[in-house]
Amino acid sequence: MHIALYKPDIPQNTAAIIRLSSCFDLKLHIIEPCGFDLNDLRFKRVVMDYIGFSRIFRYEDFEEFKNKNLKSRIVLMTTKAKKAYHKFKFRKNDILLFGRESAGVPKILHSKIKDRLKIPINKKTRSLNVAMSVAITASEALRQNNLLK
Repeated sequence: MHIALYKPDIPQNTAAIIRLSSCFDLKLHIIEPCGFDLNDLRFKRVVMDYIGFSRIFRYEDFEEFKNKNLKSRIVLMTTKAKKAYHKFKFRKNDILLFGRESAGVPKILHSKIKDRLKIPINKKTRSLNVAMSVAITASEALRQNNLLK
């Protein structure tokens, strides 16, 4: 199972996702540019030593990411989707793609990705924190594929 972050811009969220990826043996893909330096103290404070247990792949842009992961299905998590994540059949090699905290992913990527899912939330609210969204969705994908240890 894989997680991909599109141009993440909040160091603490990325660090929390690295910890999550380490704990659940998820591969993490970061599509550049990041909105922060990996030496940022806010990042280091949250990631602690978990980065040493991580499998992190970095890409210059979305095209490089897509071209190097042709055997995996990319599943976009977005508030703009119609289908709920818990009504979707995840596969073991899926890559769950999450947009940047400040802007999501560009509209052009929405049109390029067939599978788009959402986490249903209260209609009075806009969105969940990206690290929470990763945890919720990855947990369901892992459960469906009997990958929880």
